[in-house]
Amino acid sequence: MDGVAAQDEYRELLDRLDAMSEPAYAAFQSRLVPGEKILGVRVPRLRALAREVAKGDWRGFLAAAGEGSMEEVMMQGLVVGYAEMEYEEALARAAAFVPKIGSWAVCDTCASSFRFLKKDPERSLEFLERFLRGDGQFAVRFAVVAMMDFFLTGTCLRRLFSDFDRVSHPGYYAKMAVAWAVSACIAKFPERTNAYLEHCRLDDWTYRKAIQKALESYRVSGGEKRLLRAAKRRVRTAGEPRR
Repeated sequence: MDGVAAQDEYRELLDRLDAMSEPAYAAFQSRLVPGEKILGVRVPRLRALAREVAKGDWRGFLAAAGEGSMEEVMMQGLVVGYAEMEYEEALARAAAFVPKIGSWAVCDTCASSFRFLKKDPERSLEFLERFLRGDGQFAVRFAVVAMMDFFLTGTCLRRLFSDFDRVSHPGYYAKMAVAWAVSACIAKFPERTNAYLEHCRLDDWTYRKAIQKALESYRVSGGEKRLLRAAKRRVRTAGEPRR
């Protein structure tokens, strides 16, 4: 498909997004995701549309796609996740997409669709680890969320702990991603995660948030929560940062 045809199809897609938009939902989302232009299209409908695009000329779509709204950006990430392509191309397109992420909503929704990362765990983890050293908090968050989504396994757990300790970005959404991931580790691997928490290099804020999220989780047992509350009290009385 030539560029003109791709642009025409993209305009038609924008019309479809506009028809799917819900003003009340857009207002609600704007409170949760400040700073983004939001049309108000619900994620299940975006996913269905992205799967439809991924079955057609998805390369033409990605070439024509703009960034006029959060949904437009989210569509690009979802299409990269859903389209059939070789692993190498998928990594390249994921790398090109990550700098476009401007919110936790785009990050978390799209990261969960990048199932191609499971095809080669070693290379994928190396790919994700590159973003941990970046300046953008949403790039860091993308890496941490993707690690949690696809590599929270007994085999990879020790490596993930090391990666979490390396995150030093001060941004709220980067730190919260680490806290979320650690709380997921507590739920799935409580003994190994408790051992990690005894010597981890997480800053106190992230450490406390991880415990808080674990305490709020229905997947963490009552006995485990009692141990976590004791750990939380120890951190509260500590005068020095954990780094």
